Amino acid sequence: MDIEALRHSASHIMAEAVKKLYPKAKLGIGPAIKDGFYYDFDNPTTFTPEDLSKIESEMKKIIKQNSPFIRQEVSKEEAIAMFKKLGEDYKVKLLDEIKDPKVSIYKSGDFVDLCKGPHVKSTGELKHFKLLSIAGAYWHGIETNPMLERIYGTAFLSKEELNKFLIMREELKKCDHRRLGKDLDLFSFHEKVGAGLVLYHPNGALLRSIIEDYIKKEHLKRGYKFVRGPHVLKSDIWVQSGHYDYYRKNMYFFKIEGSEFAVKPMNCPAHILVYKSKKRSYKELPLRFFELGDVYRHEKSGVLHGLLRVRGFTQDDAHIFCLRDQAEAETVKVIDFVIETLKVFGFNDFSVELSTKPKDHIGNDKDWEEATNSLKKALEIKGLKYEINEGEGAFYGPKIDIKLKDVFGREWQCATIQCDFALPERFDLAYTDKDGKNKRPIMLHRVILGSIERFLGALIEHYGGAFPLWLCPTQVMIIPITDKQNDYTDGIYKKLVENDIRVEIDLRAEKMQRKIRDAQMQKIPYMLIVGEKEEKAKKVAVRSREKGDEGVQEIDVFLKDLQKEIKQKKGGGLVRIF
Repeated sequence: MDIEALRHSASHIMAEAVKKLYPKAKLGIGPAIKDGFYYDFDNPTTFTPEDLSKIESEMKKIIKQNSPFIRQEVSKEEAIAMFKKLGEDYKVKLLDEIKDPKVSIYKSGDFVDLCKGPHVKSTGELKHFKLLSIAGAYWHGIETNPMLERIYGTAFLSKEELNKFLIMREELKKCDHRRLGKDLDLFSFHEKVGAGLVLYHPNGALLRSIIEDYIKKEHLKRGYKFVRGPHVLKSDIWVQSGHYDYYRKNMYFFKIEGSEFAVKPMNCPAHILVYKSKKRSYKELPLRFFELGDVYRHEKSGVLHGLLRVRGFTQDDAHIFCLRDQAEAETVKVIDFVIETLKVFGFNDFSVELSTKPKDHIGNDKDWEEATNSLKKALEIKGLKYEINEGEGAFYGPKIDIKLKDVFGREWQCATIQCDFALPERFDLAYTDKDGKNKRPIMLHRVILGSIERFLGALIEHYGGAFPLWLCPTQVMIIPITDKQNDYTDGIYKKLVENDIRVEIDLRAEKMQRKIRDAQMQKIPYMLIVGEKEEKAKKVAVRSREKGDEGVQEIDVFLKDLQKEIKQKKGGGLVRIF
């Protein structure tokens, strides 16, 4: 049995159940999706979580009837008349958008729906399903359209698969970065600041800084030069780059003294102007410019999702200006950089897509073909399997997307490599070749982590907030049992700080067990318990996040082991692979 057909059928059974329970509800669309299905409804009253159990019960009745799914082909006019009579306004709107003279409908029992299919043979084939949640969804995803209610569900071929999915779903809730962001005091959002704009708290800002320090150091090792552009640029530059025409709807514009400016959604124009600031020789190429650049893009409020989809974010952005015959080798180096970085952060699996020329693009077809072939050859050199994503390249060039896979098997778009012949042409970039003539370089646009915000969100969920030691904002919490140990505790604190360990002391007037529990809730890797016995022995009692009580140790021994673990960049994360 085809799982997509089963899930598509489940969405129809759910729609039939909703119509029986809530006759005034109007039907939107109900496709199968990854891991499940959904259906959109326009209902006079709002659905509640309690309604889901009622709908499930009604679905079971429909399943028990084992009604066959019957496909019929009718004229578009017949279908419009039928759905007008049923009062299904959204189905009529869908039909108005269809150009074909004939359409297909599916019937099961008394229920009829506009649908291409496929479906299973009968309702009785759906045995293992669960309704999951309710969300708002604009009709056709357009904010000016009516807001409908979307009911999500899932279905599987076996009870075991369903149970496994539901267990994973509960684990995902525990690892939700929005929940952990609050619990671990990492970040927040505030309506007075604006949707999709992040406020980093001390722990979150420090975690970001650790990640950024690592990535900056790695860029310097690979020969990148640091540059920095302004947050706003005059609109003229965006007209020249093509962003004004092709990306305008995602940009923020404002005027000062009669001139229009835009908050930057990309870093490339500023990097291009740095390149143009003086004459360049072929001996300088490849020239790699890097910036941790803050960018702002107008995302619809309906798609904003914690750190994973924001309006203001930072990219570890670089632009490589190179000769045409250097592009392939530079792309290979970037791919190596990406894979090495993912592994350091604990992501050992990924997928690759190659996106080709979109319908709306700049540049000529010959250059697009050469750019695409260059990216293909780099992937082939690395022996990487990849999917072709037809027509989804950037407007200025094809791109490789490397999507990391987290411990739950979910994919996250982070790294990208884009090969661009068009912007060097638009900005009249040049270098002096060995023959003394001016020639045109090409550009590689690339990010390794991508959006720092999205990468951080993925990292939080991958580890469930229990980061490896080298990433933890607080690596060690010292817990003195009484105030009498404060002087000894201060000495331990200073020794650890002098050795670059991130350490705090819990001096609250709370019981020791409460302090230990709070440190565990904060997912701090190590606790040092210091009492009278430890002070006399000049030692510490060590508790770890993973192992619990590790006994009494000399501070120098503990420090040496700590430094070794930090250097290895391993450990952390009570993660499980499903």
